[in-house]
Amino acid sequence: MFEAIVTTSCFGLIIGLVMHFKKITNVDTPYEGVSEADYQIEKHRLQLEILRIQKRIIQENRRLVIVFEGRDAAGKGSTIKRFIENMIPSSCNIVALGIPTPKESKNWFNRYEKNLPKPGSITFFDRSWYSRALIEPTMGYCSKSQYKYFMSKVLNWEHKLIEQEDILLVKIYLSVDKEAQLFRFENRLDNPLAYWKFSENDLKAWEKWELFTRFKEQMFTHASSEKSPWVVINANKKREARLTAMLHIVRLLGKKKFETLTGEDVTKSYSIKIGGVKFRGLSSQQHAVLEELKEQESYFIDLDDKADFK
Repeated sequence: MFEAIVTTSCFGLIIGLVMHFKKITNVDTPYEGVSEADYQIEKHRLQLEILRIQKRIIQENRRLVIVFEGRDAAGKGSTIKRFIENMIPSSCNIVALGIPTPKESKNWFNRYEKNLPKPGSITFFDRSWYSRALIEPTMGYCSKSQYKYFMSKVLNWEHKLIEQEDILLVKIYLSVDKEAQLFRFENRLDNPLAYWKFSENDLKAWEKWELFTRFKEQMFTHASSEKSPWVVINANKKREARLTAMLHIVRLLGKKKFETLTGEDVTKSYSIKIGGVKFRGLSSQQHAVLEELKEQESYFIDLDDKADFK
């Protein structure tokens, strides 16, 4: 059904509109062969920087959207999990939408607009509106006209979010090869705690590997721009992919010259004094929360003052 769309009509519709916008960044990893011990140390270092980014998002009342796309078992959910392990829960969330209703399928962008972050928050999309560019056409879940409409509108919609809604948007694609994906499917089937993650549709999508690849390449060509680029990370090795994704965000939105693999242990405890009370033995997350409160110390009431509460 969609083979013809990829090679003829869709290219004819889209190419004149956005070909000149193409902007894709393939991120090389500095973590090739990283050991488990070094992985844990580096993960904590990056999580601390991500926490600082979150704190700035909160203080500046900004909105950050981080999209993770990729094939089944590419590691999207597990990578997001490492991002949020030490983030402030009240100011971040994960959106992983299920099968759309007929109404949602017809109003595709609106489905995701409802899930965008509020000011001062970060939202991670574990799969996103780009399902309409990838798995839906591959599996025949959307019509030809729905696909063509999406591809002709998505960049304008994203640019509007960036320019008019003041949203920071980062799009990350985790790329795995066919053998790595099949290996992870087999691991899921053998794991009594993870077998439910595998479905018949996963195998059907795997069998349509080449068709998915063509839709993916078309997405990169026609749905990436200077303002809204795609970032591609090799995810055949999960530890390397997780660290590389976090490093990209840190260098993009935080410490641009972050030095990798220094071995610095950032899991030490912290202390802070607020309102005359000293808090000891704090984690980096707890310290960040209290540091924010300290900056608003003027709201604390000195109980020695004779305040009138009537």
